[in-house]
Amino acid sequence: MANARKISRGETAVCPVQRDADGVWHVKDYDAARAVLRSTDTRQAGLGIESVEKLPAKIRRPVLYRDGPEHREHRKQTARYFTPRRVDEHYRALMHSITDREIASLIRDGQAHLSELSFRVAVDVAKAVIGLTDSKPGTDKRLERFFPEKFGKPGFISPSGLYWFFRQNFSWLSVYLGDVRPAVRTRRRERRDDLISHLINEGCTNSEILGECLTFAAAGMITTREFINVVAWHLFTDGELRERYTKAEEADRFAILHELLRLEPVVGNLKRRTTADLTVGEVRIPAGELVDIAVSVANVDPAAAGDDPLTVCPARPVNEGLSFGDGPHKCPGAHIAIREADIFLTKLFALDGLRMVSEPRVSIKEEISGYELRGLIVAVG
Repeated sequence: MANARKISRGETAVCPVQRDADGVWHVKDYDAARAVLRSTDTRQAGLGIESVEKLPAKIRRPVLYRDGPEHREHRKQTARYFTPRRVDEHYRALMHSITDREIASLIRDGQAHLSELSFRVAVDVAKAVIGLTDSKPGTDKRLERFFPEKFGKPGFISPSGLYWFFRQNFSWLSVYLGDVRPAVRTRRRERRDDLISHLINEGCTNSEILGECLTFAAAGMITTREFINVVAWHLFTDGELRERYTKAEEADRFAILHELLRLEPVVGNLKRRTTADLTVGEVRIPAGELVDIAVSVANVDPAAAGDDPLTVCPARPVNEGLSFGDGPHKCPGAHIAIREADIFLTKLFALDGLRMVSEPRVSIKEEISGYELRGLIVAVG
């Protein structure tokens, strides 16, 4: 069977729900994975939640780490910031102007790292949605430092541990002073129609708002950059797909993007912990168990994706699969990501003489089976 994937995460075979020797339950088929993600008898796990759980109880957790009625109410109150209508009315023009700026820099310089161009686009779009519109210059550099390619373990018993301890704290402080505090100060004087103003109205402290902003930075900036890069890689190496995308109407371009996202989910694994006995198919998972949902495998389950699930076929019925998650924690910014990726890629691939100078190097973050693409250099002229 042909395999169009650029990112290899190992096994792609679908198998029944099973528990490994470490006590972790693994879910790989599409229907079971969706059932676990939609269940109200689970809560968020992984994604650094262990560190968040150590915070004092009085500190409000970012929405990513909350579940139950409180989480549902927050999502209900903030849903208006992410609707397709709002994205088109409030952010579409901004996406065009930001993209035009980055395309102009590419034309001026002749070539550029695509990861840098796309990151600046993703950062500035997400900042507008969140409300980080009073930042000092250099937000992308501060976030690059906060989310490095490789993390070290902070500590006090080795030079490396000390380095990462001070680096981590410096990164928190630089984002707070350079981005969050200026935005909060402005909005405490006068509210605006954005996420930070909503958080202030809810009584959040500055540190709690910082936590929310960094959560959205990871979800709305980091992942969008990787998605744009992997789509571009596909278009550069598949002439037929590139021609199809560049000549298609918007709806058909969106279908191609959703299909590539199904094939190449930025986050390959999601984790949940059961809060009650959970029956998945014919398997009962006891309360308190850790469940690992292999999104990258479930997305290519033939039972859901159809024949040849590892090939590119935009007409599939599963759309993007589970790449944006599902259930209570499904990514609210899905339409934002697809819209800004389409605007950027459409303008990029409309350039005369556009070519890929070097393919990207791929690294995998094992905790979430997520990929990072660096070194994809594009040139024009």
